[in-house]
Amino acid sequence: MPEKNSQAKGANKIRIITNVLTTAVKLWLRAQVSHVSQLEVDIKASDRQLLSGRIPWVSISANDAVYQGLHITRIQLVAENIQVNIGAVLKGQPLRLLATVPVVGELIVDEKDLNSSVSSELLSTAFNEVLVKLLPEHCLKSKQIAWEKIILENHRIILAAILTCPSDNTPLEISLNLNLVSNQKLRLSQIQVLENGAPLVAGNEDYHLDLGSDVEIQELSVIPAQLICRGKINVNP
Repeated sequence: MPEKNSQAKGANKIRIITNVLTTAVKLWLRAQVSHVSQLEVDIKASDRQLLSGRIPWVSISANDAVYQGLHITRIQLVAENIQVNIGAVLKGQPLRLLATVPVVGELIVDEKDLNSSVSSELLSTAFNEVLVKLLPEHCLKSKQIAWEKIILENHRIILAAILTCPSDNTPLEISLNLNLVSNQKLRLSQIQVLENGAPLVAGNEDYHLDLGSDVEIQELSVIPAQLICRGKINVNP
């Protein structure tokens, strides 16, 4: 009987640790986003692994999340070999990663959510970098650009913007094909740029965007009204 009680107490202790850790992970994830409508976390670990702060496997899924102004329709992630400050978490302190975590997952963004994100710093900075690549000699220093709309077609993206300068406002439209060249590199091709309906760029020259060593994309699909990305990213402490 005492042995059974001991086992029950041990199981209850582990269950408490699992619940605390799951709650801490959810709080940490919610702190990374400004909004999320649905968030699910599933942790798989042995008793010894939990007590040592090692989590061999975590699954995360979320709907309607907003990260730094970027609206994400759906996201599913799996992370392995996570090390966290379990001792501090059990004392009520925030969860903290102790080492870089490779995260594999799928990201789906609907066109309507992209358009809700068009003024975010993440997207506007990326679009501005593309514009500088396409029009390095075009005078934008005295103008401000406001990105207004994104249209997704098969393998193709259309970006609409307004160039504002002291004298007038000018519509700008960029359309291009977006394809994956390698795990870390994207190719922009079949580029067309129209300023107030007049062509500025309409050539066969391709441009490449380097995503960095922390990203490893396996699939990138641009289809009507939706963008789908599958791959891996390193989450650093």
